[in-house]
Amino acid sequence: MEALLAERGIVRATLAGIPKRDRADVEQEVFLGAWRAIRSGRYRPNPKDQPRDALRKWLHGIAWRQASKYFESAYVRRAILHAEPLGLLRGFVGPSLDAQIEARDLLRAIERLRPEHQEILLAVDAPETLSAYAAQRGMSPFTAASRLRIARAMLALKVRRWRR
Repeated sequence: MEALLAERGIVRATLAGIPKRDRADVEQEVFLGAWRAIRSGRYRPNPKDQPRDALRKWLHGIAWRQASKYFESAYVRRAILHAEPLGLLRGFVGPSLDAQIEARDLLRAIERLRPEHQEILLAVDAPETLSAYAAQRGMSPFTAASRLRIARAMLALKVRRWRR
């Protein structure tokens, strides 16, 4: 995850044409898509390329496709700018603004964790069980559970510090 986030500049440069209000969301989709592709074994760089160059090309392609998907979405094609867009809503739709802000704060806190803590926290999102995760890495399920507990504690600490 650290190597992906180190190439944030190429992703941001690729997404420069997206309005600022939506750019962070599309960037998040790029990194989540890249992470899921790596986890499922779909990242297969050309052995002739330098590792960093291969990663940058691959991330640029993902960002390009996500930007294309953004511009082709009905949301963007039918967007009508209004001075008070929330006043047009008749009721609660989707996650609240507070929940969205909290989710972004949580992602920023995860980004500031050590790579091993990021990995175990993101492994919880994977379809495999914690036991399968532990078996792939040659550790006992109890060790994996302990590392997950420690990573969650570190994340809680980061979130508390972030909110101060």
